[in-house]
Amino acid sequence: IPAAGHIAGLYGRTDGRRGVWKVAAGIEASITGAVGLDFQVLDRDQDRMNPHGLNALRTIPGAGRVVWGGRTGRPTTEWRYINVRRTAMFLRKSIFNGIQWAVFEGNDERLWAALRATIGAFMDAQFRNGAFAGATSREAYFVKCDADTTTPDDQAAGIVNVSVGFAPLRPAEFVIVTLSQMTRR
Repeated sequence: IPAAGHIAGLYGRTDGRRGVWKVAAGIEASITGAVGLDFQVLDRDQDRMNPHGLNALRTIPGAGRVVWGGRTGRPTTEWRYINVRRTAMFLRKSIFNGIQWAVFEGNDERLWAALRATIGAFMDAQFRNGAFAGATSREAYFVKCDADTTTPDDQAAGIVNVSVGFAPLRPAEFVIVTLSQMTRR
């Protein structure tokens, strides 16, 4: 049986227990319901697979059948790891859905401050849940929404821009997500 359904279930299980930011790999990433694998992946095989973003299914003594790797096919970018990409997608969608109220607001400094506060509260909750690296919120994320992100031309067009950075792996090493929202002109 192809493993796709098992892996989707593993992602759902990991998301529910630990959050999208937790890599679904390692000894905690057991493949529920799998009774065997077609072939055994050895350490030397894994060493050749990892740089290419190929995540092996392995039998590990004491852990059973597990996913042993959490990489994407983009080895030299900020999107090297699946959990980083999934966290960025989660943040973008959650923030976008959470700022729909901005459509009915004037595009000015008052709106920008409200967006920073709303998004900052959401990001702080994610930080407290363990989503980001860093000992302080300043090391873990930032929210920027001001005259630098939203130009006078953007304002005239009814567009507000927000830049959100998060540190998925190391403190103060940010992956940046940019969002745009229509506003009342």
